[in-house]
Amino acid sequence: MNAHDGPQKTPDGHHVVIKGRKWRATDPSLPEDVAARLRRHLMAARRAVRSATTADDAAAERLARARVQQAKTALGERGTPWWEQSPEQCRRRWEEHLAKLDADAPDQRDS
Repeated sequence: MNAHDGPQKTPDGHHVVIKGRKWRATDPSLPEDVAARLRRHLMAARRAVRSATTADDAAAERLARARVQQAKTALGERGTPWWEQSPEQCRRRWEEHLAKLDADAPDQRDS
């Protein structure tokens, strides 16, 4: 496997294995443009967590961690497993969380 293959997946495709640890995989039904937007939100939120912890700003850290949770839930990596949701439930999940993320960080939007 080379670096461009991505992480190893479990046979059912529900999880990825990174450094021997299983993590829930991103919902494969997400449109690629939506998944890319959500990953940008996730990375920005993770940077905000790091900045807040470095600055010892508990309030900013709580907000940033909430944004990480929103992004990971939208990606299908947290909350109800995506494989247990109908296509409509999956769509509603990512649309609602993406709208909240866009509203909280309008500079992240792709117009």
